Amino acid sequence: MADIQKTRNDPKGQLWEAIEDSHAVMLGSPDHTQHMQPMAPMVARDEEAIWFFTKTDTDLVEAVGDSGGLVHLCVVGKDHDYHACLRGHLTRHMDQAHVDRFWSPMVEAWYEQGKDDPRMTMLRFVPADAEIWASTDSTLKFGWEIARANVSSHEPEVGYKTAITF
Repeated sequence: MADIQKTRNDPKGQLWEAIEDSHAVMLGSPDHTQHMQPMAPMVARDEEAIWFFTKTDTDLVEAVGDSGGLVHLCVVGKDHDYHACLRGHLTRHMDQAHVDRFWSPMVEAWYEQGKDDPRMTMLRFVPADAEIWASTDSTLKFGWEIARANVSSHEPEVGYKTAITF
């Protein structure tokens, strides 16, 4: 269940936790004619960055090119009561220290030659801002709020929305 109080009081911390808990996020492309795609995030909170392993011959890497570009990254919490959309800069940035830091058996499964695979590269996403929506998963609270709204002028209070900058 999304902690709505945490969304109010520490939205950035909660966002990093949500990304860390995600097996996949949806990542956009600098070529906005391409669809977003699922990618496994490797969070570097200390850098306020998110890293991704990918292959050099993907459409996404081609679109990123040498200069990178502005993209969106979307997160949905595992209980579907937390949503965030981040906007930031995505660049291709092959860095051996980050390969070593984030390497795992799951990553290795995608690269025949392991850490030395010539088709492996990394993408670095640095967020600029984000919008966050947290909602209750309590059916009792949700039902109460809908009923209250239907008999009064109150809008249902079933969540909280905020915006942050990095």
